[in-house]
Amino acid sequence: MATGKIRYWAAAKEAAGVAEESFDAVTLSELMTKITADRAELARVVRRCSFLVDGAPVGKRPHDEVTLGDGVTVEVLPPFAGG
Repeated sequence: MATGKIRYWAAAKEAAGVAEESFDAVTLSELMTKITADRAELARVVRRCSFLVDGAPVGKRPHDEVTLGDGVTVEVLPPFAGG
């Protein structure tokens, strides 16, 4: 089980109610399941988000294939308006 930090930005931060929190998870999929349990608004927001794992974009990779290492930082980035 990896431990790390998840940071929320913009609408994800508002839905989570915190800017960041610690986590224990092996994959990004497991992390998403844990952070959205009993948080319906956050679950709605993260479905539209992109993710960075230690600064590297996850892109379209399946979240169950994105393994999280110890001390990793996951960034949750909602779509941003503007150009």
